[in-house]
Amino acid sequence: MKKQTEKDKLTALYERLSHDDERAGESVSIENQKRILEDYARKNGFTNIRHFTDV
Repeated sequence: MKKQTEKDKLTALYERLSHDDERAGESVSIENQKRILEDYARKNGFTNIRHFTDV
């Protein structure tokens, strides 16, 4: 089996917005979730970031 390298690793960030949350505004918006998750990932050394969004 091939050894996984840093280049091969993927950081998957998942965002979702339920129909109930749609009315809550910016605090739970998809864009805000993406920003919060990506900031956290970068501050903690995660790279090769990919976003997966469920609406």
